[in-house]
Order: sequence, then structure tokens, then C-alpha cells
Amino acid sequence: MTWLGGLRPRLVAGVAAIVALCAGLAFVAVYHGTGSELRRQSARDLRSDMDAFARSVMSARGVRGARVAAERSAGGQPFRATSRLLYAVIPGGPVITNEPELLNAGPGGDGATESPAQEARERAAARSLLNAEPGLTERHLPDAGNLLVDVRRLHLADGTPVLLGLGESTAPTGRAKRGVAKAFGLGGALALLAAVIGGTLLAGGVASPLRRMAGVAARVDSGDLSPRMAARRGQATEVRALAESFDRMLDRLQDAFARQTAFVADASHELRTPLTVIRGQLEVLALQAAPSPEEVRRVERLVLTEIDRMGRLTEDLLVLAHADEDAFVRRADVAVAPFAAELLEGVAATADRRFALGRLDDVHLAADPDRLAQALRNLLRNAIEHTESGGLVRLEARRAAGVVAFAVDDDGPGIPVGDRARIFDRFHRVDASRSRRDGGAGLGLAIVKAVAEAHGGTVFAGDSPEGGARVGFTVRGPGPRGPGGPPAAAGGHGSRGSTV
Repeated sequence: MTWLGGLRPRLVAGVAAIVALCAGLAFVAVYHGTGSELRRQSARDLRSDMDAFARSVMSARGVRGARVAAERSAGGQPFRATSRLLYAVIPGGPVITNEPELLNAGPGGDGATESPAQEARERAAARSLLNAEPGLTERHLPDAGNLLVDVRRLHLADGTPVLLGLGESTAPTGRAKRGVAKAFGLGGALALLAAVIGGTLLAGGVASPLRRMAGVAARVDSGDLSPRMAARRGQATEVRALAESFDRMLDRLQDAFARQTAFVADASHELRTPLTVIRGQLEVLALQAAPSPEEVRRVERLVLTEIDRMGRLTEDLLVLAHADEDAFVRRADVAVAPFAAELLEGVAATADRRFALGRLDDVHLAADPDRLAQALRNLLRNAIEHTESGGLVRLEARRAAGVVAFAVDDDGPGIPVGDRARIFDRFHRVDASRSRRDGGAGLGLAIVKAVAEAHGGTVFAGDSPEGGARVGFTVRGPGPRGPGGPPAAAGGHGSRGSTV
């Protein structure tokens, strides 16, 4: 039952059905076309012979001459299945015909072998034929079968009515149609057999990669992400494209699964640490029968600090979780120079550093101002964390090659070359010895990367002219112009080295 519902039998059945339908339509067209053409040809020949018969009778003088002419014509055309039945009804004598027995016009030849009922049917058929209306009709005679008969009613020169009839057996047409049916039956059977064999081979070729894909999908569903389709040589282009797309999808799935597993493990570890601190402090407090107010306030400060840290971590995780959604970015017109200057001024009040503005090109961006501010604050906080008190932190924004590059320079220890490609990974820290209390959870630069990619840009890290690190990102743009402002300049200008 499963096999009957599979793709292969359905394809075979479909191919066979199409071939059978085409063969059936061709048979109907040829069968009826052959019958119609043979009947038309018989009718044309019959009318031509009737014209000759009528001319010979009508050209004779008087009734006697007409009978003689009719008898001469009838005597020269004995009826056969491939010839004509000729008869004439002319006053002054019996029916003139080349086959008297068919029309009961002569002495009974087969009366001894025929029953009265058969004779009665023959006489009725003969009367019907002799009384037929003029024109071309098909009649049946018991001893002759079906006949195509042309009947004409004429008048001799003296006004005597004459009935002429010429009939031809339809047996040759029937045999031709049966021959067509047999030929099509044999040809259709062979074509159907070939269709089934060819459909089976075709279905096997089509279903084979699908079965392989189903097998791979079943292994993936069971938890094994390693199998691949591995497109084979000689496969159809569409099948190769499907196999390659399927393998790329599995590569991305495996990579995403690995990153998700690492992310969950890191997030669990990051959340476990403050929870452990909170639990430990509460247990210490609970062991004291009458803790002092100072001890309660100390535990309160530690617990609130860890709660704040968990809150920030949760918010960062939510930001990264929504980074792939369309609603992550809500674009608006952003004037880069005043936007960056105001943001740096707000951050400058939070740390004891020398904050400076580098080059700020006067351009406009179609970007999300909240996400840009989030990314820039994370860059500035990263620089603050890696510089000492009084150290330099500088922000700049330059237009180049169709993008605007935001960069933060510092005079801290810098970033080792081997770590520059990984500092934007989630939970990555350059200095493994830095405590989580001082260094954060390691999600700030990952959020910077998510914001940059959501704006069609990239992230970068390198050496700063100040001797420390330069970390930044690009945003595709700039926009056409700001509200009420001039079009974005090709070059750039702005403050250079001004200190906040």
C-alpha cells in the first residue's frame, strides 16, 4: 500500500495515462476520419455511377427502350460485396435488378432453406428499399448486409415515372475501420508498455535523489547533522541545484545549532554567576541570628548590583534574539555630525576619561537612530573598560566608498591580532583574566555587529593612531539629504581633535 502511494508509481501511472489518452484521442480521430472519408468516397463514386445509369435509361426511347437499357445495365453488373446493387422500377414489367433474389424480384431460390419468418423479413426490407425516398441513405438487406443506396425518381420523355436505385455494400468500409482499430489496439498496447517501462526508469531517476534526501532528513531529524546529499556527476541541473541547496541549508543549520548550543551554554554560565553570588550572600546573612544594619546594607548592595548585571545581560540577549527581525531597524534621517557629538557628550559625564571628537563628516544617513546610539555607546564603553583613568577615547565618523564608518580610538593596550576576528563574537573576552565584574558579559560588541549588519554594514578592529585599539562599524549610505539641509557632500568636514 505504501508503494502504491509513492512518487514512482504515481509518475509511472501519470506517464501511462498521458500516453493512453493521446493514443485514444488519435484513435478516435483516425477511426472516425477514416470512416467518414471512405463513406464520402463511396458516396461520390455511387453518385457518379448513378448519373451514368440514369443517363442510359433516360436517353432511351419510350418505356420499352428504358427497360431494355436498364436490363442491359443490370445484366452487366452482377452484385458483389465490392460492386453495386442496381435496380429500376419501370412500368410495364417486373423490377429490373442485377440481384433479383435480394429484392424478391425473381423466382424463389432459397425458399426451401429459409423459414417463413426470414422470408417475411426479406420481403419487408425489399419493399422498404423499393419505396425509399430519393436521396442517399443507408439501408439493410438480410442477405446483403448494410448498403449505401442512392435513390432517384425520374420521368421519361412521355411522363412515365421511373424509380432508379444504386446501392453499394458498406462492408469494405467496416473492414477498413476494423483494421484501423486493430492497428491502433496493437500500437497502443506497445506504446503503453513502452510508456510504463520508460516511466519506471524516469520515475526511478527522479525519485532516487528525493529518497536520498528523505533519508538525510530522517537522520537530521534524529539529531545527526553530519550527512549531506553530495550532488553526483551526471545528475540533472535541477537535481544538482536542489542537492546543493539542501546541503547549504544543512551547513547553515549545523552552524546555527552549534552557535545556539554555545550561546545557551555561555548565557547559562553568565546567569549562573550572579545567581550564585546572590544565593551565597543571602545564605551568609541568614546564618547570622541578628545581622547588623551595616551587614544588611552590604548584602543589599551586592544583591542589587548582581540583579542589575542580570538585567543588562537579559536586555542584551533580547536585542541579539531580535536582530534578525525586520522590525529590528526603524529607519529615519540621521545627521551624523550633531548626532555623534551629542552622544559623546552624554557618555563623557559617566567616566573619568579624556573624550574627544575626531573627524565628523557632514552627511546624512537613513538609519535607526536608537540602534546607532546603542552601538556607539557599546563601542565607547568598550574603550572606557580598556583604558585607565585619564585615558583618551575618541569618536569619529567618516564617509568613504558609499558607507559611513564610525570608529572609536583609545590609548589602551590594544587588541592582539589573533583576537581581532573574534571580539565581536558573543561572550568573547580578549583578556580571559578580566573579571566579569569589571569586563561585562561580553555581549556589547556582538550587539554592535548585529546593528551594523542590520544596516547593511560590517564591523572592523585594528590599531589606533593613539597606540591602543580602533574598533568600529560601517553603515551603508549616506542618505540623499537631511531635512532642510543640502545634499550630502562628496567629501567631508567637521571637528578634528576637539575635546569634550
